[in-house]
Amino acid sequence: MRNTVAVIVADLNSTAGRRYPARRLTQNLVGGASPIQAKHFSLGHVTLDPDGGQVPWHNQEQEEIYFVVEGSGEMCLGEERMPLASGQAVYIPPRVFHQLTNTGSTPMRMIYCYGPAGDVAHWRQELAGTLPRAGFDAPPLPNGAYPQCTASSPDGAAYGR
Repeated sequence: MRNTVAVIVADLNSTAGRRYPARRLTQNLVGGASPIQAKHFSLGHVTLDPDGGQVPWHNQEQEEIYFVVEGSGEMCLGEERMPLASGQAVYIPPRVFHQLTNTGSTPMRMIYCYGPAGDVAHWRQELAGTLPRAGFDAPPLPNGAYPQCTASSPDGAAYGR
């Protein structure tokens, strides 16, 4: 007996994605707005703008991997800060605050994968201007880290870069 399976394809080249205030484009390939939905993981492609584009300081319930495809940046994970470059992957445990900043003068591209699948609050919070602020509503960033980048604080005052 043969199983018939419908082939579902998500094409990065035709996925518009969403721009975020911290200067990045996120394109869902599995989960979110993608035609591919999985129960156990979500996967996407992120382009961080040159000179400071960022996935700002946040945490989430899922465990996650960032894999840098192109460029270089600064990874903050808990109390640690380290350089990250193309070809490297970093594991992010559940509930640990983390941030990735493009430190180069060209776009930085990375792939994220987190599981289990589901919504992550930091996307909505960043768009709404309610992302918890490092050192105020969330733990502080590691010493010497690029500041958390968001469009505005909940009271409307700019913070970060």
